[in-house]
Amino acid sequence: MINGWLVVNEFLNSNKFNEIHQWLSDAGKRQGINLILKTNSELLIDLPGNKLEEAVDFILFWDKDVLLARYLEQLGYQVFNSSEAIKICDDKSLTHLTLMNKNIRMPRTIIAPKTFDNIGYTNFEFAKEAGERLGYPLVVKECFGSFGQQVYLVNDFVELQNKIKTLGTKPLLFQEFISSSFGRDVRIQVVGSKVVASMYRHSDNGDFRANLSIGGRMKQYTPTEEQAVLAIRCCQIIGLDFAGVDILFGNDDEPIVCEVNSNAHFKNIFDCTGVNVADEIISYIKNKLKLG
Repeated sequence: MINGWLVVNEFLNSNKFNEIHQWLSDAGKRQGINLILKTNSELLIDLPGNKLEEAVDFILFWDKDVLLARYLEQLGYQVFNSSEAIKICDDKSLTHLTLMNKNIRMPRTIIAPKTFDNIGYTNFEFAKEAGERLGYPLVVKECFGSFGQQVYLVNDFVELQNKIKTLGTKPLLFQEFISSSFGRDVRIQVVGSKVVASMYRHSDNGDFRANLSIGGRMKQYTPTEEQAVLAIRCCQIIGLDFAGVDILFGNDDEPIVCEVNSNAHFKNIFDCTGVNVADEIISYIKNKLKLG
């Protein structure tokens, strides 16, 4: 029997996440893999560290606890996705820095300067400059966020300044608004340098974001060759084994990378397409490690 660990977050306990964990476990069973659930609070980082007593063939890391992922790698375990790839995707500013100079079309992006919790921003000249460079409206994103819930559209400098004040010292970035993609995008699910599923997401409620978790709708979609190549290329550059890549529509529907998600939820894309991404991930890992 092939044994693996499915590492999840102890404190992120909801049906939405538990369902994904169960799907991955069931996919393992269908392919002869005993996928054992472990939480990040069970696998404490204990330095200098010795290889844990329980032997496993691989670790499927379905969390963003990148320090734990790196710790497990340094103990000699094979981790999917890698700690570095998860770290790059978790921090949107780092995603764009990693993809720059790689011939990847992205929205123009300005990363807010770092400040400190006990100081905050003592002036907003950087924000004024960002607005002048990008124009309004512009998009404000928290560098760490999911499901479109930390993404905001501001229409002028006053709104921008107020939004920054509201968000405090959270890491931020500012982006040009791709108006041609208002309320619509494409989610492309990539596993092992192959597109396995995709869907078109659109908002009918006037929201500029198309995320399903905030009211967007979905339908089956066949990506263009250009969209598919772009999604796969992003995964290769970042070093991802699997990911969900969100693509915007530029002028003349030119594909523009919005975000890359290392632990993309796949229940909605199954409902939309009938493709079980969990099966694809487990199959990829088996082939990668030449297991079974």
